Parts: sequence; C-alpha cells; structure tokens
Amino acid sequence: MKKILYASAFLLITCTFSSCEILGDGCQICRTVSYDNGNPIAWGTEGEYCDEELLAIKAIPPSTVGGVTTYWECR
Repeated sequence: MKKILYASAFLLITCTFSSCEILGDGCQICRTVSYDNGNPIAWGTEGEYCDEELLAIKAIPPSTVGGVTTYWECR
C-alpha cells in the first residue's frame, strides 16, 4: 500500500512541476527579423517566451528605420 502511495505522490509532484509541458504551455521560440525591400537581411537571437511575455512580444508593432523593417517572428 505504501508503494502505491509513494508512486502516486511521485506522479503528482512530477506532473505539477512539468504541467506546462503536458498542457502545451503556450510558449514559442521568437526572434527579430529585419527586412529590406521584403528580403530578410538580419536575424536576432532566438529565445523562448511564454505567457504574458509572449503576448507582449506579439503586441510589438514592426519598426522601420531607414527603409529596414524589423518584426518579431515566433514559431
């Protein structure tokens, strides 16, 4: 009986700590990409963003400086 209790507790703790992974957690890998006349010319470093941070990045409008437009792209 104790083995079942310990196994159940272990599974519960494991699921709790990794529940985001089980549920798909809404995280994405994002980076900035700069375009000149529709052609990509520069890429930022990729990073993983989740929850509010991901929503904030997706809300950032493209910025254009000197004919080069930079977007956040997520996958």
